[in-house]
Amino acid sequence: MKRSHTKFRRAALCIALGACLSTMAPVVIAQSATGSVAGYANAGDQITITNANTGVARSVTVGSDGNYRLGQLQVGDYDLQVVRGGQPMGAPIKVSVPLGGTTTVNVGTEGGVANLAAVTVVGSRVVNRVDVRSTESATNVTREEISRLPVAQSLASVAQLAPGVVGGNSSLGGISFGGSSIAENSVFINGLNVTDFYKRHSFSTAPFAFFREFQVKTGGYSAEFGRSTGGVINAVTRSGGNEFEGGIELTFEPSAWQTEADDRYYDDGSVNVRGSHDRSSFSKANVWASGPLVRDKLFLFAMYEQRESNSGFTNSSGSNWTTNDGGNGFWGTKLDWNISDNHLLELLAFSDEGDSDTAVRPYDFDTGTIAPDAPSRSSASSGGTSGSLTYTGRFGENFTAKGMYGVNKSSSFNRSPADPLCDLVSYNNDSYGDVYRAMGEPTLGCHPGGSVIAHEDERRVKRLDFEWVLGDHMLRFGWDHELMTTDRTTRYPGPTGQLFTAYGGTPGDVLGNGAVLPAGVDVFMMARRRSDGGVFDIDTSAFYIEDEWSVAQNLLLNLGLRVDNFENFDAGGNSYIKLDNLVSPRFGFSWDMKGDGSTKLFGNLGRYYMPVTSIISYNFAGGLTDEYTYYVLNGWQPSVNPVSGAPYMAPILGDQIGPVDDSYNLSNEPVDRGLDAVYQDEAILGFQTMINQAWSWGVNATYRRMPNAMDDVRINALCGQRHSNLWPIANPGESLTLWGTTDMGCAQDGWVTIDTSKEGYMKAGSDEIIGYSDPKRTYKAVEFQIDRAWDDKWAFNASYLWSRLEGNHEGPVNSDTNYGDTGMVQHWDHPANNDRYGDLFNDHRHQIKIRGNYKINEMWSIGGTVSALSGGPISAFGVSWPGESGTVASPTSEGSGGGTGWLCVANCGSGDPWQDRVYERSGRGAFGRMPWTYNVGATLLWTLPVDNVDLKARLSVYNLLNDQEVINVRGRYEGQPGERRSTFGTGTRWQAPRYAQLVVTWNF
Repeated sequence: MKRSHTKFRRAALCIALGACLSTMAPVVIAQSATGSVAGYANAGDQITITNANTGVARSVTVGSDGNYRLGQLQVGDYDLQVVRGGQPMGAPIKVSVPLGGTTTVNVGTEGGVANLAAVTVVGSRVVNRVDVRSTESATNVTREEISRLPVAQSLASVAQLAPGVVGGNSSLGGISFGGSSIAENSVFINGLNVTDFYKRHSFSTAPFAFFREFQVKTGGYSAEFGRSTGGVINAVTRSGGNEFEGGIELTFEPSAWQTEADDRYYDDGSVNVRGSHDRSSFSKANVWASGPLVRDKLFLFAMYEQRESNSGFTNSSGSNWTTNDGGNGFWGTKLDWNISDNHLLELLAFSDEGDSDTAVRPYDFDTGTIAPDAPSRSSASSGGTSGSLTYTGRFGENFTAKGMYGVNKSSSFNRSPADPLCDLVSYNNDSYGDVYRAMGEPTLGCHPGGSVIAHEDERRVKRLDFEWVLGDHMLRFGWDHELMTTDRTTRYPGPTGQLFTAYGGTPGDVLGNGAVLPAGVDVFMMARRRSDGGVFDIDTSAFYIEDEWSVAQNLLLNLGLRVDNFENFDAGGNSYIKLDNLVSPRFGFSWDMKGDGSTKLFGNLGRYYMPVTSIISYNFAGGLTDEYTYYVLNGWQPSVNPVSGAPYMAPILGDQIGPVDDSYNLSNEPVDRGLDAVYQDEAILGFQTMINQAWSWGVNATYRRMPNAMDDVRINALCGQRHSNLWPIANPGESLTLWGTTDMGCAQDGWVTIDTSKEGYMKAGSDEIIGYSDPKRTYKAVEFQIDRAWDDKWAFNASYLWSRLEGNHEGPVNSDTNYGDTGMVQHWDHPANNDRYGDLFNDHRHQIKIRGNYKINEMWSIGGTVSALSGGPISAFGVSWPGESGTVASPTSEGSGGGTGWLCVANCGSGDPWQDRVYERSGRGAFGRMPWTYNVGATLLWTLPVDNVDLKARLSVYNLLNDQEVINVRGRYEGQPGERRSTFGTGTRWQAPRYAQLVVTWNF
């Protein structure tokens, strides 16, 4: 090869070796916001890597086996130089270090890259098509890639670019990774855990412009990671460098660029949901600056973003108009101090606090007229401040230490001037909707809606991580500790502190408290009182050790072990749940099959544990009042809102029907003495290869199983005799040890152990003693991807995933009934709820995802995304089952009590003996599936074609085809036994209508 040609090839290895990480490339995972560079070179050579942005340099001597590794590097661009005998060899190689990954640079005798055939040279960018040092699965996405695609500005939207990641129940929010529920994921920003630990549905966040790179982990995490059985989103923020830089970004989403939502009706023509008048607009202005405070030593990145949002929407019936206005500012900063080349100190701080004001007025849907009455007002605030201080030190060439201390805060407050004066009043649309519409759809009650909430969470994190290279072995080990505190009170507003809901019925109907609706009564009111409060701590810690062993130049083994400890405390500071010494083995391998970095076979086996959420302690270790009272409804009377002066209708309550149902009240409920933690086992096997230097493809298979569960379990016969309900935190289907007493029918006071797969519950009527079905959840998936790397002209990625999710419980939430109180859902409120196995809510058998972008010229480029998702199963839930006299799920409330897989088909009336009822078994998914959903996005990007001026405008359209398919349906089949609800199978949520977004950026 000519020397000039060689120099040209070397010079092409600039800004990013391995920078354009394709979504199909699994990467080595690190919980911190760093990456690594490793490879093979001549023994004894010195490898020096210098950060192109900050000037920080690191060096390592190549071992006798030819291996070298530089770990705990900040994400960014570096110059890699080979030094032999004190003299540089060849030209510097430009290397990009990705988040949580290892960039492989094999260096030849002349100091150039030795594996050019296994990479793609694209102008100034080189791509590692196959990461042969990875034993895990993840997707990396940079800001640059996002800027060319129609991806909504949220971490959840980024995560859904990865195969196997889908939106969960839209009523609850969140995303599902690999068949998991929405409450099993974790989110990290610069290594700081910002996951909501109260329910695990959400997380703290920051603007897209604050981040440099995102990593979505879909399985096979290394031993550094724990406390997640779903997926992980890992994000790293931008940092300052030696160049002074700044920028402005403006985002507009005007309501005029939104397509109206469809109005939805039941089969009989009555209103289900009205959304065609709903409107919203959003805009924000983002300003950032970065640069050196002390050149080569101290760097600052700072950002401020002002957000303005306005929305107006009707309630389901269209009788009220609600406006919501928010004006919030985000601030964030990153400070980097290079104490020396070997010692770095990083400070991160940001705030995602936000406030909104809500106003509710009467509304005439037909004319689109808002009543001039003074509105009912309320306000809400959320978010908090977070920050971390991280030290990284290198001691010698082969040992690196890292320490972090961080704080993550979030809060939620809901308030209204009507709180002390007005009760919440509503109606059940299924049974009372016709009556309400015949009344003229007046305002019911004088409260604008919502509970009175004061909630503050704080997480304090301490973490130590070490890396030690010993020949063929790279040892990682470390320890972390999190102290999480929830301070929360919640209650219904009003002088009675109750939520009143109007229902229609038929005399003889059985109510939730077991009473019968009296003769001549066809409407009634259910009053629910719910309140709780306290301060609760969770203490978690873990240590891990992991050996990345290069058995040979083409074979790498990853051997890891993690040990977790979880402890929840009650309101008095006493230990409530303690789960310790939870051992998680991890094993992975990667085989470079051809020895040239072009083809690999990889796999991973691991166990992952889930901690207990704070809501468990809050409700079960403090005290929960949750009572239901039923009244005859004797009509409505006109009243005047004491706050706004607007008219409304107040209920006239008649006689109380039956006793107060206080069976759901909780007060320091017992915990199984032998409680086991929830865990998931996972196996992954994959193959990846290059087609040529631009194209690659891969396939992998995943198997996950969750063989146990932890939840509140109804026990009413601990010693074989009926007693009042206990709600212990236990593992259903396993052995249970509780303190039994003679009052409960036990022979003596003392510890009693039972097998809950056979006993613990006594049926009403028959007195048959039964147990709970064994929990089970399995996920099987095969994924295929093909990828073309970005070459400054075009890029393309397509994936197809077939999967099957089966079992008898979704996990710690229950999407079937829209019940999101994590770890205390209705799966185990009754043995009837989970005695059938089959397709689960998040089972989407087929997933197709395509994305690509094309550069037309220096001024214009286009990008697009397409996703096609098969619909989830439609399952029917009844309210009774064979052998029991009463209802086992609430006949009045669709979301209360869960539901059974048994449907009464004969002798089901209130006058028929319960023993004569005839049932049919209804399997999961017996009523088919929801429709396929398609989502097409398009982006048009304009760049000002002027040198040294970075001005861009990006117009993105989301849901281009305006598909508004149903994505959630009602699953409660019965009201009373044998009476099919007219609303069964009807929609509750649909795809969001088409909307457009304009983003203008100017960087200088």
